[in-house]
Amino acid sequence: MSRQAQFRFQLYVAGDAANSAQAIANLNSICRTHLPGKHEIEIVDVFRDPKRALADGVFMTPTLVKMSPAPLCRIVGTLSQPEIVLLALGLRSIAA
Repeated sequence: MSRQAQFRFQLYVAGDAANSAQAIANLNSICRTHLPGKHEIEIVDVFRDPKRALADGVFMTPTLVKMSPAPLCRIVGTLSQPEIVLLALGLRSIAA
């Protein structure tokens, strides 16, 4: 992880499925806009590493896991509503 990376994400996807591709694109866009230079994204393909997904408790894809900063947060879906994703990640307040 780079020294500046303050947010660490794992995105669990199912190969090149349309929902997975959309989630990757949406997460990249959110991070570029709201966390430039302050994030690290690990893509985990559950087809290539199903044991890891099971061990991590991921049963649906796409699933985003915010590993740091605490608290851990999970979001299931394509991340297509940026404001709701930001709120769930603790990057926006309800009043914002």
